This record gives sequence, structure tokens and C-alpha cells, in this order.
Amino acid sequence: MKHSPEGRPPAVRLAWPLLAALCMAAPPAFVMTATAAPLQGADTQSPRQRMPFNDGWKFHLGDPDGNSAPYLYDIRPEVKETADGKVADAMPEEAARIARGNAPLLKPWILPTGNAFIKDPAKRYTRPAHEPAIDAPFAKAGFDDSAWNSVTLPHDWAIAGPFLATGPYGGMGRLKTWGPAWYRNKITVTGADAGKQVFLDIDGAMAYSSVWINGRLAGGWPYGYNSFRIDLTSYLKPGDNTLAIRLDNTGESARWYPGAGLYRNVWLTKTAPLHVGHWGVQVRTPQVSKESAQVAWNVTLDNAGTAPAAAEVTTQLYALDDKGRIAGKAVATVVSPTTTVPAGGSATVAGDALLKNPRLWGPVPTQKPNRYTAVTTVRHDGRVVDRYETPFGIRSLRFDGVKGMYVNGEHVPVRGVNNHHDLGALGAAFNVRAAERQLEIMLEMGINAVRMSHNPPDPQLLELTDRMGILVQNEVFDSWERKKTPLDFHLIFPEWHEQDLRAMLRRDRNHPSIVMWSVGNEVGEQYTGEHGAAIGRKLVGIVHEEDPDGRPATTAMNWAKPDMPLPATMDVISLNYQGTGIRTLPGQFPAFHEKFPGKAILHTESASALSSRGEYQFPVPGALSAAVRPGAGGDPKTQQVSAYELFAADFGSSADRAFASLDQNPYTAGEFVWTGFDYLGEPTPYYGARSSYSGIVDLAGFKKDRFYLYQARWRPDLPMVHILPHWTWPDRVGEVTPVHVFTSGDEAELFVNGKSQGRLKKASYAYRLRWDFVTYEPGNIEVVAYREGKEWARSSVKTAGAPAALQASADRATIAGDGKDLSFITVRVTDRAGLTAPRANNAVRFTVEGPGELVATDNGDPTSFVPFPSPQRPAFNGLVLGIVRAKPGAKGPITVRVAADGLQAATVALRSTGR
Repeated sequence: MKHSPEGRPPAVRLAWPLLAALCMAAPPAFVMTATAAPLQGADTQSPRQRMPFNDGWKFHLGDPDGNSAPYLYDIRPEVKETADGKVADAMPEEAARIARGNAPLLKPWILPTGNAFIKDPAKRYTRPAHEPAIDAPFAKAGFDDSAWNSVTLPHDWAIAGPFLATGPYGGMGRLKTWGPAWYRNKITVTGADAGKQVFLDIDGAMAYSSVWINGRLAGGWPYGYNSFRIDLTSYLKPGDNTLAIRLDNTGESARWYPGAGLYRNVWLTKTAPLHVGHWGVQVRTPQVSKESAQVAWNVTLDNAGTAPAAAEVTTQLYALDDKGRIAGKAVATVVSPTTTVPAGGSATVAGDALLKNPRLWGPVPTQKPNRYTAVTTVRHDGRVVDRYETPFGIRSLRFDGVKGMYVNGEHVPVRGVNNHHDLGALGAAFNVRAAERQLEIMLEMGINAVRMSHNPPDPQLLELTDRMGILVQNEVFDSWERKKTPLDFHLIFPEWHEQDLRAMLRRDRNHPSIVMWSVGNEVGEQYTGEHGAAIGRKLVGIVHEEDPDGRPATTAMNWAKPDMPLPATMDVISLNYQGTGIRTLPGQFPAFHEKFPGKAILHTESASALSSRGEYQFPVPGALSAAVRPGAGGDPKTQQVSAYELFAADFGSSADRAFASLDQNPYTAGEFVWTGFDYLGEPTPYYGARSSYSGIVDLAGFKKDRFYLYQARWRPDLPMVHILPHWTWPDRVGEVTPVHVFTSGDEAELFVNGKSQGRLKKASYAYRLRWDFVTYEPGNIEVVAYREGKEWARSSVKTAGAPAALQASADRATIAGDGKDLSFITVRVTDRAGLTAPRANNAVRFTVEGPGELVATDNGDPTSFVPFPSPQRPAFNGLVLGIVRAKPGAKGPITVRVAADGLQAATVALRSTGR
């Protein structure tokens, strides 16, 4: 049994008896009536309720009178110079330091929020007995917020723009994400809530959040990517309560677009005083085979009451179907011995069960992502006081230095991508369908893994990877003590690294899709000798404490050497670019393998190839891989990068070169490509743009040619062949126009207007077929691919005529009317024969009729500054995207119309099913 008091405010143990008495006399009122669906055949008397708290919010950008000084979390460096791709800052001058030091700081009231994640009780923080000496009018109950904007969460206030077309803002997506913002809502307490604990659970708030209830500061969390809980119990009164959340995004705080606001879900959770603690169930599978599996669990119970409480804990295991619903009867039931939980403290109950012939969780396509759930029922004095569900999966995991990773005994090469957290035109506001669409596109390409770069993801994204059978490297930090930008996480790393790491681990540890924890990305400490190694050992030690017998820990390194101290502290060696070889340097896989022969070596960031979809530039070099340069892969005037897929960032390489480095070092565990999708910010090499060029798929979700190069490698049994470039070049008649082919076959023959250009066979460590001296003539090019001498696949590309019409199609014609479900509408500009006009840039207008609305548009052009909510957008090389949702509660047909001057219009029919 373990006792670990949390950082509650001093009044918490006395508040609820008083509130209970007050609530008995309170008049009935509407309060948090949405409840979770009961388990099949379960006792429905459990008082736990977890309800979405996303509606009814009011939003305001800025502080009262524009004065942010009273709300500072801590003194920050003064940024004296700002430039994309550069770090320049200075600590405040002494006079400024003294002046700002006299201002109140909120840190003493915020730090105790993380006490539950600090192992050593002596290092936990004591909340001041008094409230901060500041006047916060936006937090007060009597403040009139009727003029504020009404918003629904998740909400990213920065994504609507406008874009900042000039200035050093490319690194963060050319969208203004910085500045304070306030959100307000009401919580109504009735007599039905007497004696209950009430928690506010926030999945993500960007950033430096402070949470106020009825004008009192209840807590907060600085790191914008982590999930956290605020205990509201002692602050609530009968009737209406005013909840106010202030966020304080800083400029120069990220290397990519961070988003802004309450950009993930917010929940209200109500429990009895005796209840399962926050993220309080850990399920492990220490022994797994096809014949049997040992399932072990720990349940942490919290007792907010004033007297010790005897708890009877029953755990039942159920199989889940592919939609996450309980399927059938319990496969195991374990009743643990009665445990006494001290007043104001915690206790841990352990149990285990042996399952015969378990349904294993494994990655697609060779295994199935089967899941279970552990249902924990807590009784006190014979009465059910809590019920808590914990989905999990049963699988074994092993890493070695010979082949890499094994899942359930099967060797599984990592075929993964890195993704940042934005969802393109939707920004950082998380949307399940948008994230699911991204994963579906990646699965079509052949991935089996995703790296969460470089922060804890939305928990719903991990639900998707669990359900879809996609492996995950879960990452917590982009920086430690050494900064990458002046105001990034390094400012709070000393005081928050333990809380943030343990919080992520406890939240996510039961997800079977997670196979590895990353505690850092390209941190500056890789060069600091023993000091950096000491930090690494501490972080890895925390991982091992929180996830015993679980996943390995790693950190991604880009300039480390095998004999430096940091690599030795990691369970798995993770190399960014230096595995293949940075720039023209030799690859480092062999050196690390020689130093650490027993450790798996993973290419955590490979390639960083760059391209703009449909932008082909000439001449085409004969090199396998080249850095983007003016006139050689890049055009500084248009800020576009050639789509021949041969060019990369200065530190990176083409996909072809990365493939060869992995194949020449077969002990490597695989790769995470940088990146699966283009993302907002970090637009190397053209920081005048808004979004990156590194995606295999563009920001709108349209496939670049590189998609098919990876598909040919990762889905070798799929008959496919892809031709590039397009064949509409009226200004290139008679000029050399190279043709490249990606295929899962081993050879192919190219025909131009029926004339063979030769049959080519893939050479060793070659991954494309190249006809570099084809002379362009309008008409038709066709490729026939072969495998082992037999025809395998064929494809053709024709010369398109002038733009004449629009064609529109939806990824899903039926959507839920919940205000969240989405349909992605692809619009093609075509000629009269229906061929896509590959260079068309016609302005396309969207209108929506019926119970639907247009959310955003995009075209994948990294240089476009048209705001995402705009209903009109030019095509980019023939394609435009519209994103449509049904209005909440609405049901019926929705018609999406697209039109462009001089072109035949098109419509798409959708249907909303209602809630």
C-alpha cells in the first residue's frame, strides 16, 4: 500500500461537508446531466460521471486594459532580436528584472497542480494560504461577458488568420499565435452534487494556463501539450459558478505552429470522495504468448474524505469489438482484498489474471489490433462508489541489436512517419475525423507507425492508433535545459520536467499502440557531456519507474557521437538524419552499431525530402539526392521546390538515399520519415512561406509523387506503378523532359505515344526507374511494370487540354450531425475530357446548402496566404479542398456547390444523420 497526498488547497477536506449542507437547500437546477453509457449488465449506481464540457464558452483575446503584467507565470527573457531559424534572446537587464520582480507572479499557485506527479513528497509545492494580490476582472462572477465571442471547443483562435505575409514569422506558420486569451463558462451545482468531488480535466491548453473559479485561482499548467486536472471541489458553491481560464501564448516559443487556445477537449468529472485516482489504473502484460497471457494491474484509490475508508475492489476483464464496445461476458473477474484508504490520502491495490488463448493486439497489416478493457468497481460499506474503465491490449514487445523490433514474436520493421500536431486548415483544434483521415491516407501508403513529434498528442489520437493498429513512439519534450527558441520549454524544464513526463506516462501507459517513449528530440544536451547524460538517466529512470517491464526509452539525436555520454543512457539508439549521413557526411549507423551491438538502432527522422506537389523544375539533376538550391530543385521567386522528389533539406536526403542506408545496414529497426504530412511552420528552405515542404502528402491531404515511392517500398505485394511528371507541357515541346517511375515491380518499359523508350531494371539499392532523356511531345505516356518477368502493373498519363470544368467528390457522403464530423471535398479542375488540368489555378468558390457549413478550404500550396476560412481559393496545380460539417443536431441533405469563372460547376450531395 502506498500513501501519496496530493497538492490540494488547505480547505479541501472541510469544504465538502459545508457545501453538502448548502446544496441540500439549493433549488433544483440544470447541471452536468450528460452521463457515460452504462456497461452491459453493469450496476448503474456508480456516481462517477465524465462529461464533455465543450459547449457554452465565451472567448476574448487580450487582458483587461491590455495589461498582462499581473498575470505572469514567471519572469521571462526579453527577446531582443527575432529572425526565422535563429535563436537570439537575453535575460532582462537588472533594472527591468527588479521592476518585473516586484510584480506578482502566479507560479506559487500553479506549481502545486503538479504535486501528484512529484515522487519525493519533500519536493512538492505548498500552495500559499492567501490568494494572489491581483485584481482579475475577467475571472469574477459578476463580469459581463455577453459581448465576448461564443465558441465551441476544441478551439484554436489563431488558425483563422490573417496570415502575416511579411516579417520573421515563417517558423511558427505566419499566424499570430501569441498573446493572452480568456475563456469563461458556468458550472451549476445542485443538491444532487452534495458530497461529490468535481474535477476539471483539460486535454490540452496552449499555453501557461491559469484556471480561476469564482475569482479564485485554482491552479494551472504551463506546458501547452500536456493534459491536466484541476480539483474544483473546494472552490464551488451552490448555484452558478464562474469558470475562467486564461492562456498566455508567447512568441518565440516554438519551431512550428503551436496553435492557440483550448484546442483540445475539456471534461467535467464527478466522483464520490472514495474513487479511482486520476489515470489511476495501470494494466501490464508481463508474460504473453499465443496460448496464454498474464494480465496484471495496479489501481490507485484516492480518499478525499475526512475519515479512513475501507475499499473493496473488483476488476473484470472484457474483450472489445473493433468499435471499442464490450463484446460478450467477462473473461476474468478478480476481487482484491479489502484495502483501507487513509483520509486525504491514497492507496494502491494490485491484482492479476491468466487468460487462455488471448486475442493479441498487433500492428497492421500482418496482425490485428484486438483490445480488452478492465472494469474496476469500487465498493464501500457494500455500496458501489466508483466504476472506472481502462482499455488495453495484450501484446509482447522486444528490441534487439540484430533486427530491431519484435511484436508478439514477429519481426516488425518500423515503417513510420513523423507528424506535427496541426490538422492543416483546421489548425491545432483536434478533430477525430480529420486525424483519422490522415492515418487512413498513411495506411494506404503502407505505414505501420507514427512518431508524435515532438510533444504528447491528443489522447483521442492514441485511441485511433490503438483501434487502427498503428505503432507509436510517444514523445514528451523538444528541449531540455538548452533552448532552441528564446521562450520554449527550457524556461520551465527545471521545475516541470518530472511532472510533465510522469503525467504523460500515466495518461498514456495503457495504450497498446505505444511501443516506445521518447524523452527528447535533438536536445542540446547531447553535446554537454556528463551533464546531459545525467539528465538523460533521470528521465529514463522516470520512464522505468512509471512503466516497469514496459517499453524502452530513447531520445532522438542528430549530432551525437557513439562515445559521447548521452547515447549510453538510452534503451534504444534513435538517430535523426545522421544514420543516413547529414549532408554529404558518411552514415553513422555502423559506428553506433559497433559501440552498442545489443541495442536496437532506429532512424527516428529520415530523409526530410522536400517538394511542392505538382511543381516540376528543369533541368533535372542526375544525382540521387541533392540539397535544394536556386535553379537546382528550388525557385526562390515562387518559393516552390521541385516535385521530382530528388531534393532535400541541407541536413537531409532523398527518400532513395535513406532507403539505401537502411538496406545496407539490415540491423536497423526501421524509420520514421520526416514527415507524413506538410505542417504549418518550419518551411525549410523558404521561410517566406506558411507551411513546410517535407510532407509526403501536402497540407490539404493531397498526395505528392513521393507517396508512391514509399508505397512501392512498404507495400511490395501491391501491384502498382506511378509516373511523374504530368504530361502537359506546351512550352516544352522538343525539350528533354525526364520521366521517373515508382513501382513495386522490378523492371518497367516506358512508351511515349506508343514508341518504346526502353525497358529498365532496378539496380541494387535503386528505388526508382529513370528515363532522363525523353523528349517531350504531347500525347500519351504509358509504363508497363514487370515482376519476375511477368506483367505486374501499368499506368498512363495523357496531355490535358485547357481547363473546362470542375469535378467534386467527397471522402464520406454521410456524416453525423454533431458539429464535429467532417466531409473532405476534393475539387479537380479538368479539361473537356475529364482529365485533371495539372497546372490550373482557377479561383474556386464553395457554397453549402442545407444543414451544413463550410469549415475551411485549402489547396496544399505552402506559399498561399488566403485565410483558411475563405470560401474562395485558387486551385494549386489543379486541386482544391473544402471541409464541410453538419450543423449540430441538424439532419437531412446537404448540397455542396463549387464554381469557377468560365468553368462548368459541380455539386456534391451529402447527408447528415443528426446526432
